[in-house]
Amino acid sequence: MAEQAQDRRLGLLQATAINMTDMVGIGPFITLPMVIATMNGPYFLYAWMAGAFLSCIDAMVWSELGAAFPRAGGSYNFLKETYGTRGPGKIMSFLFVWQTMIQAPLVIASAAIGFSDYFSYLVPLSPVAAKVVSGTVVIAIVFLLFRRIEAIGKISVFLWVAVIGTMLWIIGGGIAHGNFIAPMQHINDGLTFNFAFVAAIGFASVKTVYSYLGYYNVCHLGGEIVNPSRNIPRSMFFSIAGIFLLYMMMNISVVSVIPWHEAKDSKFVVSLFIERLLGPNAANIATCLILLVAFASVFSATLGYSRIPYAAAADGAFFKPFARLHPQGNFPYVSILSLGAVAFVFSLLFKLHDVISAILAMRILVQFIGQATGLLLLREKRKSFPYKMPFFPVPVYIAIAMWAGILISTGYQMVLSGLIVIGLGIVVYIVKEAVARRRQQPS
Repeated sequence: MAEQAQDRRLGLLQATAINMTDMVGIGPFITLPMVIATMNGPYFLYAWMAGAFLSCIDAMVWSELGAAFPRAGGSYNFLKETYGTRGPGKIMSFLFVWQTMIQAPLVIASAAIGFSDYFSYLVPLSPVAAKVVSGTVVIAIVFLLFRRIEAIGKISVFLWVAVIGTMLWIIGGGIAHGNFIAPMQHINDGLTFNFAFVAAIGFASVKTVYSYLGYYNVCHLGGEIVNPSRNIPRSMFFSIAGIFLLYMMMNISVVSVIPWHEAKDSKFVVSLFIERLLGPNAANIATCLILLVAFASVFSATLGYSRIPYAAAADGAFFKPFARLHPQGNFPYVSILSLGAVAFVFSLLFKLHDVISAILAMRILVQFIGQATGLLLLREKRKSFPYKMPFFPVPVYIAIAMWAGILISTGYQMVLSGLIVIGLGIVVYIVKEAVARRRQQPS
């Protein structure tokens, strides 16, 4: 079954807003102390630079594929087109959708769990109450997504404004009241460029890359983007550049007021930062804004991921119910409900630290390394692309090497869990194909 046509109503502003709200979320607020603790020095800022560099390099891969195949589903279409519609391409695209049904809810759950953790700054929560809060966030997001795409575009811009406003307030506080320049002046204090530093960058980058994830969210909505050959690449690079500047300035602002060796042990470091500058009432307001940012991230992520199983099912490559569109709103409601249900369960079962590592380990092989390798194959067969990266194929090889390093840094247990998910997906694919062939045989 061919994918049903969808209206292209999301422009560059809305596409960039969707990317940036997905990228920020609760990530930088909860990973800031984790990154400092991993690096254990003022040079922790290099980990944020490394995350931005990898994101920018990988965005070149996404830009070529997203501009060439601007359809709902993102990597599902990319893997199918690069590896072929049959054989390896069919298996790779199915595996991507299969793991999306697990890792996408993990992404959604991570933001919901982070929301719950930060909410405890305002109101101390028991373990059970914390799970109730995280589960409620997922339910609220599903409710908001049950509407037309143009309404969602407006909501995304509103949430984006809240995200940018919150971060600018934090940055402005550091500039106005702290020694803003000092962290950069002392960034190399105690730094020795050796294997230990490189290893620390690798482990810290697991957290910083997590905070940058989402720059490609626009590719999942490719069928709904106006002028996709220009707006898809632009929205990604604008998003990464903007978020990099905001992350760097926010980190510098925080440690200009709270020394790095104190910040690394603070669970609510940004709220503590505002509390020291403006008092507890302002800190409570800042915490509420951070929670709004986290909510915006869950909204944006769920929106993008819901289009992946829909696109695959509409193409006849995934289970048919996921291809159903809402009769009034024309959105993939079965996909939204399914991802929301799994995310709800995950938000009740897992801890945040484990979820972050699992997200990366599960998606690197098939999605990031898989589609980068696929682009190399596609370039041999196809010469015309709406967008072409500079210095090809060097950025592709850099992206593959860096993703491999990030995968190793997640730990062998997470790598093993990712391989298990892939293995189960292969089994499901074989069974699915066998059933399909049996149904096609004459009785």
